[in-house]
Amino acid sequence: MDSLPKVKVGIVACSGEELPEGTVSRLAALRVLHELRPHETVTLCLPLFLAGGESERAFARVHPTITVDGCDLRCAARATEMYSATPAASIVVNDLVAEGGLGKPEGRRRLNEAGRQAVDATAAHVAALVDELLNRTPGAATSGEQGSGK
Repeated sequence: MDSLPKVKVGIVACSGEELPEGTVSRLAALRVLHELRPHETVTLCLPLFLAGGESERAFARVHPTITVDGCDLRCAARATEMYSATPAASIVVNDLVAEGGLGKPEGRRRLNEAGRQAVDATAAHVAALVDELLNRTPGAATSGEQGSGK
């Protein structure tokens, strides 16, 4: 059984540079990838995905994928569905901010406090979805998992 490849969850983050929520989506995806679930996740490049990157598209066809969009246009979710498969889960940062009663993220290069809180909330939500998709106990530490480093 040890010879079977480990299933990983792909994360496709919004590439929207014009909205602070796009920055939130990218920073949250990186936090999950590098800190919260480093051994369980990979990131998929949305621009490469759109440009015809077959390895990106093939991964999303056979592995569970979470899309993290900044706004209701849902570019990452739509692209994943169009070129590969329906995402296993989709998050819209605007919705998470509203549901969590967080302030409006502002600043595209340097987020305000509300934006940093949105990154934390989004990353935590994505990590919980990874746990669900891999049938793990939510919040269970993984080998090599680090704290939030705050």
